[in-house]
Amino acid sequence: MGAPVDGSRAYLLDARLRPVPAGVVGELYLAGPGLARGYLHLPGATAQRFVADPYGPPGSRMYRTGDLVHRDDDGTTHFHGRDDDQVKLRGLRIEPAEVAAALDSHPQGVPAAATVHRGPEGRQRLIGYAVPPGAAPAPEALLAHAAGSCRRTWSRPTSCCWTHCR
Repeated sequence: MGAPVDGSRAYLLDARLRPVPAGVVGELYLAGPGLARGYLHLPGATAQRFVADPYGPPGSRMYRTGDLVHRDDDGTTHFHGRDDDQVKLRGLRIEPAEVAAALDSHPQGVPAAATVHRGPEGRQRLIGYAVPPGAAPAPEALLAHAAGSCRRTWSRPTSCCWTHCR
């Protein structure tokens, strides 16, 4: 995965913010002077991801990446996955639950889900699904609603469909 940028720090910590030994999977935390103060206009997400740094100078913070990794004895870091459902699409991080919440807000679409699929051409696409309570309107209406409800343009689904669960 690489090494931290000069002047920054990378920690592999357990759930109680204690360093994990070589070979043990922990969550990757980043800290240092280049760390952002948080997410713009998202105090809840900021509080969840930007936490006090018990190993840095007083008042410093570190960022919970959500990446699960381990280090070998030689210091090489290996990626094991995520501690949440976040996905990467075209290099951008997307929370499928946020996309599903945008779809859920459609007057006719409850409940909803979103996931990444690889299309026949090999490209990954973000697809939204919703279960209509009755007759389903055109999928284009659901897609337009999602486009207007997703706060980040890159987290808008490329297509949507209504599905019937039994």
